[in-house]
Amino acid sequence: MDSFAYCAGIDWGSETHQVCVIDREGGVLAERSFRHGGTGLAEMADWILAQTGAAAPAVGVAIEVPHGPVVETLMERGFAVHSVNPKQLDRFSPAGAKDDRRDARTLGDALRTDGHAFRHLDPAVPDIIELREWSRIADDLTGDRTRLVNRARQQLWRYYPQLLKVESDLTRAWIRELWGLAPTPAKAQRIRASTVAKLLQRHRVRRINAEAVLQMLRERAVAVAPGTTEA
Repeated sequence: MDSFAYCAGIDWGSETHQVCVIDREGGVLAERSFRHGGTGLAEMADWILAQTGAAAPAVGVAIEVPHGPVVETLMERGFAVHSVNPKQLDRFSPAGAKDDRRDARTLGDALRTDGHAFRHLDPAVPDIIELREWSRIADDLTGDRTRLVNRARQQLWRYYPQLLKVESDLTRAWIRELWGLAPTPAKAQRIRASTVAKLLQRHRVRRINAEAVLQMLRERAVAVAPGTTEA
């Protein structure tokens, strides 16, 4: 980009981040990887400035993610950080297996030649940053819950589909409590109707009564290999 004396591409990772610094003509000045963490990210910012000899605003940084500790560290130091959709970056990347050094070099050079494909990231006010973080945490927790519920549903399908007939939504607290009271078809044969009735009353479940619950739980169990239910 004409407004930057240098461009740096960063291929970020969970443990290390690969960085490539490029001059205005497209020549590679230096390449290096940094460990993720407060010390590593600070070293990365210092290293980029040392390689370019320029002030941070004169260095354009290209990265695929528009948020996170790498982005926030660089923006705090004053770098002009830009993000690009990975699908857009594919048209700049040569064919072949993924290579962190090549990807970092491609990011830096693409920002130099095709800056219009990137989005300049502006610093956000603290309240907005906090809201975004809470939103990401909520999304992550929702995804974790969905995966766990799906795994639980598969286990029930394997040995105890009667419980899913009572209630298929395992995110509901009352069905999980019922599962704890009657964890196997054999235990369902012995649980008392009064116990189930109290559970339904406590959770204000009115669409089904204790007798109907027990009738479904006590349907003929599926045949499983010895030890399956216990496992």
